[in-house]
Amino acid sequence: MRRTLTRRKVRILSFLPLCLIAWFVVAWGGARFLIVKADVSPADAIVVMSGSATYIERTAWAATLYRNERAPIVILTNEGLIAGWDQKEQRNPYYYELAMRQLESQGVPAEKIQVISRGASGTYEEALGVREFAAAHNLKRLLIVTSAYHSRRALWSLRRACDSSGIVVGVDPAPTGSQTPAPATWWLRAWGWKVVAGEYVKMIYYRMKY
Repeated sequence: MRRTLTRRKVRILSFLPLCLIAWFVVAWGGARFLIVKADVSPADAIVVMSGSATYIERTAWAATLYRNERAPIVILTNEGLIAGWDQKEQRNPYYYELAMRQLESQGVPAEKIQVISRGASGTYEEALGVREFAAAHNLKRLLIVTSAYHSRRALWSLRRACDSSGIVVGVDPAPTGSQTPAPATWWLRAWGWKVVAGEYVKMIYYRMKY
């Protein structure tokens, strides 16, 4: 009996490394699947999707693309959320205002930044606002910037919203590792479960609703 139990323990212990390896592969592959890149060159505008928790990495990447002359202007969407209290201004600024400041601090002139006034409560609503803005300003080629794990759903939403409009949409997501966890280690943090595992739930919801 003892020998049988010992053998079982050995089998279980020998099986654990295989389970861990399998989990690493699945977790990494699942995260990588969410990250897409679709080039649009030249682009009429860089469009930065709202992301209150990740606006720093998104604006940093958008500024890099602007400095690399990927597009002549940068457009910010507006999710209508406000940030924490600003002691200097004695108010709670909107996140799009913080995004504007970040862009300017990284070399994007104020006159090259535009904000879509239409508020949005989700990615698809943002996409509709982007389509309306682009049509009103005769913008035909848009390069979307967002966080890496949001890129697949963002691209799908924009292309869905811009279908039959003549507007070409691409995406160039911000690199992981700054505000967004890397594909190999996202599952080690609660934030990673929200932005990776939670993204699959949102994708299913979007495909069913829109």
